[in-house]
Amino acid sequence: MRTNTYYNKKRKPIISSILKYSFLIIVLFLTYIPLVTISLTSVNKSTTEKSFTGFTLKWYVKLFQNHDLMTIIFKNTILVSIIATIFATILGTITAIGIHSLSKKRRKQMIMLNNVPILNADIATAILLFIVFQVIGVILRIDPSNRLNYFTLVISHIFFATPYVVLSVLPKLGEIDKNLYDAALDLGCKPRRAILKVIIPAIKMGIFTGAMLAFTMSIDDFVISYFVGGDNAQNFSTWFYTNRRTQRSGQMQLAAAYNTLLTLITITCLIVYNIIKRKKEKKLK
Repeated sequence: MRTNTYYNKKRKPIISSILKYSFLIIVLFLTYIPLVTISLTSVNKSTTEKSFTGFTLKWYVKLFQNHDLMTIIFKNTILVSIIATIFATILGTITAIGIHSLSKKRRKQMIMLNNVPILNADIATAILLFIVFQVIGVILRIDPSNRLNYFTLVISHIFFATPYVVLSVLPKLGEIDKNLYDAALDLGCKPRRAILKVIIPAIKMGIFTGAMLAFTMSIDDFVISYFVGGDNAQNFSTWFYTNRRTQRSGQMQLAAAYNTLLTLITITCLIVYNIIKRKKEKKLK
């Protein structure tokens, strides 16, 4: 009996470890298999994604040779995301500071209002923005073909990205000593200078996280961009959807090449950021 009890106790940690690592492997597989598939598609000689006929880099060459697609990628996708991120970060940070300065009851109410665009379905937000821009176009007597354009695309991306910045900055504001701002004022700082010199440096990681989240949400958006960009300002996702329906040869490979480059750039940025962070931590030690 004692021997059986001993083996049962020893077996439990082994079974637990097997289940834990099996679950980890499954999660990693499901997470990274799409990235591997896209990478293989981007170097596939075949014009269809159903078979792999050989290795080639021609799709990367064609990607940069396609002037219209490059305009869509750099102007309508990356530039829109950068502009939206800058404005959303500024507006989100100011809003978060304003919410944090309210009473506890008012703060909860404002946070609830801020969460509505985040929890709201993308399709509902897209239709709402579409109607708003159409109504504004009617009031200003803008030609129906020009009511949805680059400007409406940028405004929409700022609109849905700002709440994410607010949510990222608010927790950092909660970690700051409440007397820090008052101390800065007592030492002769004006309110604006106190915010820029004291509050902003203290919450810079929250601002950075919010900016990265806003950029990710913007560059990855399809539903809202499809409704508010129209034919005048297609980003990459709406371009791919439109061309996918027409089943043009090689469009999947071009899309895979773009996404592979974007993934490699993201991974490189993360590696560089972690290296710089570790070096700073070593210096502080």
